Order: sequence, then C-alpha cells, then structure tokens
Amino acid sequence: MKFLRKMTPVVVLTTGALVLTACAQSDRGADPGSTNGAKTGGTLTFGAAGAPKLFDPFYATDGETFRVSRQLFDGLLGVKPGTAEVVPELAAEMPTSDNGTDWTFKLRTGVKFHDGTPFNAEAVCKNFERMFDQNPAAQSSAASYWADTMGAFKDKASESLYKGCAAKDDSTVVISVNRTTSKFPTMLTLASFSMQSPTAMEKGNANDVKAQGDGFVFPPYSQAPVGTGPFKFDKYDEANKTVTLVRNEDYWGEKAKLDKLVFKIIPDESTRRQELKAGSIQGYDLPNPVDWKGLKDDGNQVLVRPAFNILYMGLNPKKNPKLADLKVRQALYYALNRDQLVKTQLPEGASVATQFMPDTVKGYNKNLQPVAYDKAKAQQLLKEAGAEGMTLEFAYPTEVSRPYMPNPQKIYEALRTDLEAVGIKVKVIAKPWNGGYLEGIDNGLFDAWIVGWTGDYDAADNFIGTFFGSETNDFQTFSQPWGKELSNKLKAADSIVDEDQRTAAYEQLNQEIMDKYLPGLPLTHSPPALVVGKDVQGLVASPLTAEEFNSATVGGK
Repeated sequence: MKFLRKMTPVVVLTTGALVLTACAQSDRGADPGSTNGAKTGGTLTFGAAGAPKLFDPFYATDGETFRVSRQLFDGLLGVKPGTAEVVPELAAEMPTSDNGTDWTFKLRTGVKFHDGTPFNAEAVCKNFERMFDQNPAAQSSAASYWADTMGAFKDKASESLYKGCAAKDDSTVVISVNRTTSKFPTMLTLASFSMQSPTAMEKGNANDVKAQGDGFVFPPYSQAPVGTGPFKFDKYDEANKTVTLVRNEDYWGEKAKLDKLVFKIIPDESTRRQELKAGSIQGYDLPNPVDWKGLKDDGNQVLVRPAFNILYMGLNPKKNPKLADLKVRQALYYALNRDQLVKTQLPEGASVATQFMPDTVKGYNKNLQPVAYDKAKAQQLLKEAGAEGMTLEFAYPTEVSRPYMPNPQKIYEALRTDLEAVGIKVKVIAKPWNGGYLEGIDNGLFDAWIVGWTGDYDAADNFIGTFFGSETNDFQTFSQPWGKELSNKLKAADSIVDEDQRTAAYEQLNQEIMDKYLPGLPLTHSPPALVVGKDVQGLVASPLTAEEFNSATVGGK
C-alpha cells in the first residue's frame, strides 16, 4: 500500500540459523484477561456488503467470509493491527530455519479451541494434513488458497510446495516445504491457514466437499466453525441476514471488549448509510466515495485505507476461442477509457493500472506505461484478427461492494459502453456475488468478468503468482500454448533467494505479462474506506482490509 506498505518479513543469518524477524507482537498476544484499562461490554453491529460464502476459512475466497473468520480464528502467524507487519500469533515467537525449507515453530502453551480441545503441535499437524489431503471436488476450486500458494495436494505430493509437518513435542512443531520461496512462512498470516479444532473438524466431516452443478456443497462443519479466536460463533440467522459472535471468555490473549459482535448483511450501500444514520448499525465497509464528506459532516469517522489492490477484467480463452488471439485481447484493452473510469466511478486517490500489482510491491515495473484509450486502434486490431462484431459474454456481480470495486454495476456499464463503441456485442450477465458469480468464475462460465484482488502481503508472487501460476487459474492460461511457460517462469522467480535478483526477475515478468501474454486486463487501483459512528473507538483500519474487532468499543464502553 502507499503508506502502510505490506512488508515481507526479512530473513537474516543469525548464529547459523535463518530467523524470520519482526519488530512487534500482535495485540492479540497481550496478557490474558487484559483489556488495557478499557471498559467492556455492549454490542457492535457492523454492516456487511455481502453474505459469507461459508464459515470454514480454508475453503473461503471472499472478503465477507474472511471478515467473520478473522474474529473466530488465529493463525500461527498474524499481522500487527494497522500495518502489514508479520508477528507471531499462536506461535510464541517467529519461526527459524537452518536451510529455508524446514521451519521450527515454538507454540503458545495453555491455549484451547472454543470446544475445549487443546491447541498443541499435534493439532497444528492435523490442520496441515487436513489441508493437504483434499478430494477432487475440493481441489478443483474450493481449496483455492492452498492451490494458489502450495500448488498441489497429497495425491500429487511431489508437485506441492508443502512437504510435511512433525510434532517434536507439545509446543514445538516443524513445518517443511520442498523448496525455498518468498512466500513461506509469510503465507501463514492468511486467514485460510488459520488453526481449527481437529475434534470439531472430524465430527463435522470438514473435508467432505461435493461438486453440485456450478458450485459446491460443503459439509456441516462449514456452518459451525471452531477456532481459538477472541470471539466464538453464536449463530447465522439467514432469514434476518445476521451473523452473531460472542466474546470468548477463555481467550488466551487480550479478551474482546465487546459482549457481542453482529455482522448485518446489507448489500445496498445506500441502505447501509441509512441504517448507520438511524443507529441500527454502528459502522460499515466500503462507503460510496461520493458520501465520504457527508458521512464526516454527520459526525462519523471515515477511515481510508491506502490502495493495495487491483481491479481487472478477466478473460477466458477456453470459453471464447477468439480471446486466444493476442490482438483481440489488446483490442479490448485499447477500447477501455480507464482515465474516465477513474474520474467518474472511483474515489479520490484511485489510479489507472499498468500491470497486475500496485506500485508498492517489490517487482513492480516502473517502466511500464498505461495502455492509452484508442478506439481506432481497437477497431483496427479487431479487424486484423477477424473478430469484428464479436460477441462477448461479460459478467458482473450484484449484491456486493468490494474495496477495488465500490459500485460494480456502474463500473461494468462504463466498460460495456466502451466495448460496444468499438463494435463488440456484449451479452450482459449479472449474478449475485455469492449466488453464482464467484462459482461462475471458478468454473469458467463467462467469457469475461470484472473482479479484483487485495494483496495479502508484499510479494509479487501473491499477485501474479496467484493469478497465473496454478493449472486451475481463472484465466485458463494452461489452455494456451504459453500457459505452462509463464507458470514455470513465475515459479523460477519465486525460488530466487537473493531479493534484488528476485525483484529484477519479477520486473521482467511484469513486462512480459503485459507485452507478450496479456492474460487479462488490469484496470485500476482504488483506496477503500470503512466508516464507523462517533461512539465507536478502538477499531484499527487495516491496509489489508483485515480489521480485528477485539479492540473495538461502542457507546462509551
């Protein structure tokens, strides 16, 4: 991000061992029972833009699910609130390694899951083995964070980054990977890799994912999660569209100051604002940028996060073979008036993208310039490719706002107008975010779509490696002659130990992705915000859009 930049932990040589360093402890790791002198109690109701897809973070891919799961679960590693600095969480200290592949974690003692199951080294290994051992249905798309970061599952163990987990004693565990990489162990800050109760997962058949139609049927455990976090799951009232969490009185660290935390699902942003004004909610995410001033004038607090994201137009050449032609993909890019899009649809501080990552990520290529809006050039390329008047099944999501996409419909209409202006016949597809849209992307049902990504940490691999490295990526790059080549280059860059050499390799790759491959169209970067009422204190805005509510108070409490 621009100011609160996501930082990869530094690996330094210390007394013969590699040590993952950090400069701070997580606020969650305060003395047990501590509230730092603040009064506790009350209920905070926060307006969510969409419904959680499910409650098992391992199978989650969307921000609304992660917003809830971050309150319920802890990881081995976490992030210091308000920053992107990696800190120990369920690990008692930062992990060490002699070789960059075998990492030793010293664990906190006396920690229990919400169901009373002890957290220890055995529980850690059971979690990793559970994640590693997925059935074909889950592998196809459901367990996407594992696929994107680890590369493969147990049935293709030799192709996986993950190698194994060994409990040395109750409070010491060694997690091994098959190669050095810029993303391990930093990736363990991801909510998807949170520690979950082995007892509850076994009882609820946590891995019993089944494919059904265009989506998946998840097991009972996915609706009854059990973690170690500062809040416990109470209920999901689908009829009233609320998710209720309660304070975990036995939390190992600083207890939540609230009695209850309620997420009220309100897809329409104007309705969220009305409910904030009426006092039925005390905050919400992603206020419309045009409302920021009015919200402040009403006495609310608008907390703006620096942009660490990318909005892009995805393309599927497997679904629409015309998109396999580079000239067609280039034509679509020239057709889009992104300067106008930034001026009319995005908040102050938004910018036109030149590549698939923001400029604060190591590996960003400063020499790349934005592709200029050129209607005539777009029409010329379409003619050369024999694609004049082509039809494009172009999708956008409803019932949601995202940090990189405050109003999906308005953004979509601007893009659609530009495409139709160069002769493309757009077939409009609109689906609810968690009612067919995400599943449609995962299953390759659209020719083109708009979606984005908020980075998890400062690593180029977290952006372009996530997008194009896996065989099952949404851009269907492996259906193209160059897909495997690009994937291999991404893996080679990620394995470079020297940071300067790795950065240079990613800069070159960003150039090639835009000039040679162009698998999709990077559009814009936007600074998202959240708003809370004047009586809410202690909530720290996250550059990763990963707020933790255990520090929040409401109504003077």
